[in-house]
Amino acid sequence: MARTPAPDTRDRILGAAARLFYEHGVRAVGMNRIIQEAGTGKNLLYQHFPEKADLVAAYLAAARDVRDRAARLALVDARTPADVLVALVAEVAAKVAEPGFRGCAFRNYLAEFPDDADAAPARVAQDYLGASRAAIDAVAGELDPSGELAERVWLLVDGLYFQAAYRNRLDGDVARAGAAAVRLVEALVR
Repeated sequence: MARTPAPDTRDRILGAAARLFYEHGVRAVGMNRIIQEAGTGKNLLYQHFPEKADLVAAYLAAARDVRDRAARLALVDARTPADVLVALVAEVAAKVAEPGFRGCAFRNYLAEFPDDADAAPARVAQDYLGASRAAIDAVAGELDPSGELAERVWLLVDGLYFQAAYRNRLDGDVARAGAAAVRLVEALVR
């Protein structure tokens, strides 16, 4: 008789996969390793995630939930468009300075799989980045309809994510770069 899976099986699989994908990259992590890390059987993994792409898409969707929640929390006290832009960049600056930060999960995935634009995980990553960019465009557009402010802010955000992915391993001074990015945005919007 087949045993009934524990109610947290899906979450346990997703948690193990998320950690492994983020630490090692999607391509480097096989399903057998996820099975071992999650402490589950192969059948249970494939019952919840029939293909690796399903698991990767779920990992990115969960990462999006975390990032969206962090952005909402960062904006609690923001009252003006200028406050919103500063808060968003400050939140990214704080995120990239966290110990163990290895880059943006969405950017990492798209860099690892540049030719998979139609795959479910790529759509999740592209949707998140597109929505993030649209939010910055909308808020910055209230201050500068030309689009130049939005472009500058987006370049700073991209730069923080890119730089932190390797600086955490080199000199560890990502916090200084984040503080500089926040000061630049403050100067642009005030």
